[in-house]
Amino acid sequence: MKPNDRTHRARRSTTAPDDSRRSFLKLSATALAAPLLLPKPASSADDDATSSQLPPSPATTPWVERLPDAISPLPGVPAAAMNPSPTREANTAAGEAGRPAHQHWGELYQNAEYYALRAVERRNWVFNPALPPQPVWVYEGATPDPATFAPTVFARYGHPVLCRIFNELPAEHVGFGTPEISTHLHNLHCGSESDGFPGDYYSADKAGPTLTQPGAFKDHFYPNICAGYEQMQNGYGDEREALGFLFYHDHTLDFTAPNLYRGLIGFYLLYDHIDSGNEQDPSSSALRLPSHPYDYPLVFADRRFSADGLLYYDQINPEGVLGDKVAVNGKIEPVLHVAARKYRLRLLNGGPSRFYAFFLVSASNVVQRFTYIANDGNLLPAPLLNQTSVTLGVAERADIVVDFSRYPIGTELYLVNRMIQEDTRGPKDIKAPGSRVLKFKVDRYPPAHDLSRVPATLRPLPPLDPAEIAAAPVRRWVFERRNGMWAINGAFVDVNKPAAVVVKGSAEIWELVSPQDGWSHPIHIHFEEGRILSKIVNGVEVPIPLHERGRKDVYTLGAFTTLRVLLHFRDYVGKYVMHCHNLIHEDHAMMVRWDIVDPVAPEPTDPDADAPPTDEPTPPKRGKGRG
Repeated sequence: MKPNDRTHRARRSTTAPDDSRRSFLKLSATALAAPLLLPKPASSADDDATSSQLPPSPATTPWVERLPDAISPLPGVPAAAMNPSPTREANTAAGEAGRPAHQHWGELYQNAEYYALRAVERRNWVFNPALPPQPVWVYEGATPDPATFAPTVFARYGHPVLCRIFNELPAEHVGFGTPEISTHLHNLHCGSESDGFPGDYYSADKAGPTLTQPGAFKDHFYPNICAGYEQMQNGYGDEREALGFLFYHDHTLDFTAPNLYRGLIGFYLLYDHIDSGNEQDPSSSALRLPSHPYDYPLVFADRRFSADGLLYYDQINPEGVLGDKVAVNGKIEPVLHVAARKYRLRLLNGGPSRFYAFFLVSASNVVQRFTYIANDGNLLPAPLLNQTSVTLGVAERADIVVDFSRYPIGTELYLVNRMIQEDTRGPKDIKAPGSRVLKFKVDRYPPAHDLSRVPATLRPLPPLDPAEIAAAPVRRWVFERRNGMWAINGAFVDVNKPAAVVVKGSAEIWELVSPQDGWSHPIHIHFEEGRILSKIVNGVEVPIPLHERGRKDVYTLGAFTTLRVLLHFRDYVGKYVMHCHNLIHEDHAMMVRWDIVDPVAPEPTDPDADAPPTDEPTPPKRGKGRG
């Protein structure tokens, strides 16, 4: 029996999720031994972190790897290349995985643009010249770019995307991870069949428990509409609900952390008439923020390497592995050469477990100032000026504007992480001078005058309705340590059973609670952004930070913290999840399924009348479930 076969059998041999997970975690590290997985360190008490027991990664050579001066947008593919043609229902006869039917297909698909992504193994990636070339798993477009680690899609609201995602990972792979995928586009407003639900993983010969059959590919329909589409009846939705900085990553049940650790991540930038992606846009509604090639996404990912320089991960240990190196777009200690003008830098914490407190400093460690314009992909109502730091939990994003025209040609600046973190459970403190993770070198003048700007008003927020808040039901979700793993409301994840059922069109307040000390949980709720109503720490209500007062999809829970979040559930039905985006906690059971259903229709007065046809799930007869 192959090591990976044993893992799959342990994971899928029973319908009882707790038992299968315990069986999986009891597998020895020897059963998964491979060049990319070292033996597990000596065992410790159940609640003792083990990252500090690991030897440090080998030394790397700083500032020799150069990032591209501009990111290259992933090209689309012509409709004729989509063979077989996309269909509303899964085309299982042509090799597609057995998903549910796409929602809102009839009225939106006609204007779709086409993309293709392939999850592949790239054999000789170089993180740093001091480390050997080694295999990674990446997404590639129809025309592979060997220099790109995280492909970037440029999309627009009002222009739907049909993205066909092939799984071409090696079935007989060596090391950690699993060669199935379920790609989640975080946090697009879309149907659950395209959300990348963890149980929807697939390969040519394996299917997750929430798919009907395996497949070599799966079509994802990204409608690129704003929340409120059905309510507003304008073909677009509420433009105040638009978000601009998304990312996609693998979300396979039990294996999200190791699969992403191998590299399965990419960017999805979404523009509209306000955030138009064109700093020369003549429209009065356009913000004219710095645009491509001066709009640059950056993903920061903690990684650890073995003594021989190979990527190391322990997927057995529920404490996981805290990386002591930070890869930036797949490179360790790289340089980004910039022109003397304004840049929009989109910062993403790609995980799996390290938090960051980023400061921009000079060569002599003098802190520099910048403008903070967006959080979690959502433009703030107004920019935050003269900022000096950005704090990011796993999966949080921040858009900042840095004006490099303030510096003479030849200036060198550094992005520094000053967050102290000793294990995977969460950060400890912010302390100077920190570790330099990215170098900027101002090496040229731009070829044309910088016409970009940061206006005083960005994107307005929908007003909060006191009556709606007062009437909204409240669900309480407690995130805690239980039996050596991570639980929500005392239970481990079961992707086959919703822990809550909410009605489409409703609003609820979800209380996110961390009742214990020592752990931080960046909680991600799929589907729609929410608004933080209150934050209570140690029983005392504290102010919500300015950058968290907009719309968010990741909510960081520190020790003894309760957040009250207002959520809406619009336009779609189906299954979604909430989970800790510390991916180690997620893989070790801190995740919950919740479903959106249509309102219960009244009984027809004519007993012979037929109900209208629908492909959407039938809601239960009772009302909302309780979390």
